[in-house]
Amino acid sequence: MHRRRLLPPLAAALVLLFAAPTLHAAPSSTAADHRTVVYYQTQFDGDTLISPKELTDRDAGATDVIVGAVHLTDDDKARLNDDPHDAGRFDDMWSDLADVQSEGVHVLGMVGGAAQGSFTNLEDDFDAYYPKLKEVVEAHGLDGLDLDVEEEIDLSTITRLIDTLRADFGDDFLITLAPVATALKGGGNLSGFGYDRLYEERGDAIDWFNTQFYCGWGSLQDTSGYDDIVDHGVVPAEKVVAGTVTNSAYCDGHVPFDQLTGTLSELAAKYPDFGGAAGWEYAASDPGGSDAPWEWAEGVSAAMR
Repeated sequence: MHRRRLLPPLAAALVLLFAAPTLHAAPSSTAADHRTVVYYQTQFDGDTLISPKELTDRDAGATDVIVGAVHLTDDDKARLNDDPHDAGRFDDMWSDLADVQSEGVHVLGMVGGAAQGSFTNLEDDFDAYYPKLKEVVEAHGLDGLDLDVEEEIDLSTITRLIDTLRADFGDDFLITLAPVATALKGGGNLSGFGYDRLYEERGDAIDWFNTQFYCGWGSLQDTSGYDDIVDHGVVPAEKVVAGTVTNSAYCDGHVPFDQLTGTLSELAAKYPDFGGAAGWEYAASDPGGSDAPWEWAEGVSAAMR
């Protein structure tokens, strides 16, 4: 489950840009056919920025970078991890993300995760908390939001949020969710609602699922866990992105890189519309580790081609 980090849990925040990037960047012409999604929550090592720019500078094949984690609290503004989303020390980080976005890679914000409360707050008082989330999207020109619901809420809460985001930001705005793998084959999950029912009611409004095949909820040692979801017959392969941890220190369920790329290559061959892969998280991704974290996206993208 999201979200353990190899680096110490440090403050991170989204910040206002003096010139915000344009919403809904066009897909990269150099991207692989399948999505390569990179989660980006550990943004600093001490005071040193861990920039995502290498993903595009080295043409690593990333299609989407998801900045985490946005929290809706009783503070006046939404927070990203430990700080207000407009904390000034993050100007360089957000500027680098704008550069990534300008190269055709989508930049999304991740809402929720292991730190609970955001979705419960939306359930209890949507009119008070939704404007804080909307402000984050508008301030930073986000291309979408990843809704990582790891707390029990009613189905009506998540459908209301999806409907409101669609109404406010249009059809090009990316809306993704991050369920554990068992949730997409009718099994247990962390969200309180059933994902089969969610997909039946709002599948057309959901772009894809960054599915957690780790922390005991699934595995990418081979294709069988992914096959089970497709065979369940509710969510199609094109909307199931296979999520994995990129370093063994992040969570149980890490798959050695050579084995992972073999599984992904097999999935891409088996399902022509395979949704792609997602990696939690960028900062110390193997095989390059903290010195070359972009190598994970590079190798995964090549495997799926």
